[in-house]
Amino acid sequence: MHNKLVQADYIVFIIYFLIVSSYGYWIYQRKKKKVTDTHDFFLAEGSLTWWAIGASLIASNISAEQFIGMSGNGFGVGVAIAAYEWIAALALIIVAVWFMPVYLKNKIFTMPQFLKTRYNETVSLIMTVFWLFLYVFVNITSIMYLGALAINNLAGGEHLHLIMVCLGLFAIFITLGGMKVIGYTDVIQVLVLIIGGLVTTYVALTMVSEKFGLGKDALAGFNQLLKDAPDHFHMIFSKPDASTPQADVNKYLILPGIAMYFAGQWIVNLNYWGCNQYITQRALGANLQTARTGILFAALLKLMMPVIVMLPGIAAYVLYKNGSLQSEMSLGGKFNPDNAYSSVLGFLPNGLKGLSVAALTAAIVASLAGKANSISTIFTLDIYKKYIKKEATEKQMVWVGRITILAAMFFSIAFTWNDLLGISKEGGFTFIQKYTGFISPGIFAMFILGMFWKRTTGAAAIAGLITGFVMAVIFNNYAPGWFGNETILYTAFLNDKGTYEIPFLIAMGWSFFFTVAIMVAVSMVGPKINPKAFALDREMFKLKPSTVFLIIIILLLLMGLYVRFW
Repeated sequence: MHNKLVQADYIVFIIYFLIVSSYGYWIYQRKKKKVTDTHDFFLAEGSLTWWAIGASLIASNISAEQFIGMSGNGFGVGVAIAAYEWIAALALIIVAVWFMPVYLKNKIFTMPQFLKTRYNETVSLIMTVFWLFLYVFVNITSIMYLGALAINNLAGGEHLHLIMVCLGLFAIFITLGGMKVIGYTDVIQVLVLIIGGLVTTYVALTMVSEKFGLGKDALAGFNQLLKDAPDHFHMIFSKPDASTPQADVNKYLILPGIAMYFAGQWIVNLNYWGCNQYITQRALGANLQTARTGILFAALLKLMMPVIVMLPGIAAYVLYKNGSLQSEMSLGGKFNPDNAYSSVLGFLPNGLKGLSVAALTAAIVASLAGKANSISTIFTLDIYKKYIKKEATEKQMVWVGRITILAAMFFSIAFTWNDLLGISKEGGFTFIQKYTGFISPGIFAMFILGMFWKRTTGAAAIAGLITGFVMAVIFNNYAPGWFGNETILYTAFLNDKGTYEIPFLIAMGWSFFFTVAIMVAVSMVGPKINPKAFALDREMFKLKPSTVFLIIIILLLLMGLYVRFW
């Protein structure tokens, strides 16, 4: 294995950089207005096509934690981890059909604005501050650290801080052009991401086929995976009992069988895709049909993501199991499943390694740019305009947005410089889940009841936010010790650390259930007629035949995948 990049790799990477930068500058010059206003800068109002919206959604979603973390999960648990991607496709259908009409009809441009319009200023301010801290100190920092670490390992392991700065500068260059530049450059980023990811998957499968004397045949390599690791090709894990090996218990704790489909997976995906500023922002500047088509296009792309980010991990598992990749999986002297993706990348031929680094960079930069733009949008529209300078002009707000982008990148680099938040100790994927999962039930409950139940009140929203967090803490940290390891609500299992743990997705489901119950109870005490409730009508949710056809195609493909790997 040769980790260090050679001249051919650098040439390929430089070509990628020049293409993205030049295209971004061309888009900026072609679509810029004489006077750039906030709708143009933050939302690219009316200028993003459906394919740009869909590609931008995927580019912002797929980043280092998917490439590295999901490949590591592919190594450990197999195809079952694809549930996060495939249920996301269903979640995107729900967002396109039911969420987007509510947002667009009520002219919602930021998630805090939704909370203020539907509830009150207090709820909006609490969540504004929370989202800003979450995006800067959890999302951007983890993406920056994981991305720089992965690229640094491939480049020889000597330039971590320089790579951090370069990633930040590249993202800033794209972000300062506004959402229209982000949206259209993301099309190229997704193409590079998919092509580079498929190349890595192809090489991983051919490595397997060669290992078993089958020649350089990717299809033969895939069939060998099915034969040599059948336990890695099941979507549903059985509930453990006393005789279940610890390795299988650990898998169930991550993906608790059929039970995770009752609530946990839906809360994760609907909250992420439907109540998340940097995701929904791509579609909020378009008309309803364009937004819907773009979101459904993203759902189609989402179906193929496991091929790019998960299969290399399963291939690494089979190779490791049969005596290969021993040193590559134990970089730094300690075995780590998250090394699965980079262990395969190291065997790419010269030039193709540069393409895969470009793909990884594309995923990182697109996510950084998307999150930075969302941070600037929320701060400018929901903090600066409301509380600092109410009479600010459009031009002033655009410049504040740009300064905010620079500040967000500076703080993220500062906090990742010496890993101040301890990302490396927990693993990037775990780090993100830990700090977002505790709040997801409360946020999703606020949004879903606020959209579709007119009696939901502001007091109920605050009660729900608090309840969701408290219940998440109880179920994740204290329930087994307080109430026992097996109750009517849950079963706790002994993890590899020697403590009892409730599967995270089940804990999230029960947290959501109690949050909704509290919100309903508080709302029932309030007024029967709520003047802040959104007006809904059937016309909002009508679908064009082309949209229905696209939804049917997605559902048929998804059904085929689940039938194949059930």
